[in-house]
Amino acid sequence: MDKKDLLAKLAKLETINDQLVTELEYLDLLVRQIGFENGLTTLKSAALELIEENDDEEPPFAM
Repeated sequence: MDKKDLLAKLAKLETINDQLVTELEYLDLLVRQIGFENGLTTLKSAALELIEENDDEEPPFAM
């Protein structure tokens, strides 16, 4: 790859990064609005806790 190709690739990656950051910020705002005090951090903790609780339960129709 020459310098021109690398610069084009960099510009594309910067655009993708900007889009992803914007989406994460918006998602963080949404989850705060529905009651997750610390946004995505709180949502992630709640999800992990639910998964852990479900792992501890015995599956239905277990033998």
